[in-house]
Amino acid sequence: MTKKIKSFGGLVFSTNPDVKINEEGEEAMTLPPAEQLLKVSLQTKHRAGKTVTLIAGFVGQIADAELLGKQLRNYCGTGGSVKTDEIIMQGDHREKVMQYLVKNGYLKAKKG
Repeated sequence: MTKKIKSFGGLVFSTNPDVKINEEGEEAMTLPPAEQLLKVSLQTKHRAGKTVTLIAGFVGQIADAELLGKQLRNYCGTGGSVKTDEIIMQGDHREKVMQYLVKNGYLKAKKG
């Protein structure tokens, strides 16, 4: 059974219409900061009443997203994590995140 699952790249079923399977099994190349279109937003839904700052829209390898997430967490002095398509930071840090992104060349970042 594991051979069947691996042939799909680990994806068995998804209800997300935006899921794209890379046929070659390679991760997408990371876009340069000036070409990234990041969206910074605040969310409290499904988080037990806690506020988190979401940075969505990062295009590239997961290692590069984790590096950006670590740099943002260090800059803001907070905790968080990196999921497949978004960087999650604990608390409301939208202004600091925007400052960091603009300072580091992510000029297309927008507040959502």
